[in-house]
Amino acid sequence: MAELTRRLLLASAPLLLAAAPAQSAYDFRFPGIDGGEIDLGQYRGKPMLVVNTASFCGFAPQFSALQKMHERFSPRGLLVLGVPSNDFNQEAKGNAEVKAFCEAEFGVTFPMAAISHVKGPEAHPFFAWAGAPRWNFYKYLVGANGRLLGVFPSKLEPDSPEVVLAIRAAMA
Repeated sequence: MAELTRRLLLASAPLLLAAAPAQSAYDFRFPGIDGGEIDLGQYRGKPMLVVNTASFCGFAPQFSALQKMHERFSPRGLLVLGVPSNDFNQEAKGNAEVKAFCEAEFGVTFPMAAISHVKGPEAHPFFAWAGAPRWNFYKYLVGANGRLLGVFPSKLEPDSPEVVLAIRAAMA
């Protein structure tokens, strides 16, 4: 009887693990804008700046600052991840269009997820875990331990002193 119980528990273990609530940002995966997957677990031990984006938003010029943050801090371990969303009706309709726009207009080379929901019942689990943004270009800073360190609103530029100081502290 004990052996049967052990086998049943082992057989159901993957289901139990899959249903367990996320303990850190490293538990999430995003579909990539080019296909494939962006597994945040690959960045374990490194800080991340996850930003919900929209190509046709008035805050879209922040893509330039995000690219500069990527160039400046990614060699030291920071992941800048853009997550395009049309939840505020300001995004292109397709992933290829978003990617082409971001590369042509802002020189974006940092990783981008596929278009995702960031609010409501269909929100990507990361945003259910970290909190739904109130608008485009909310910035979520995750520490090297995978815990959410801070959320910065749209109006706060990625290269503002507040964001830069928080990133430096997360990298220390």
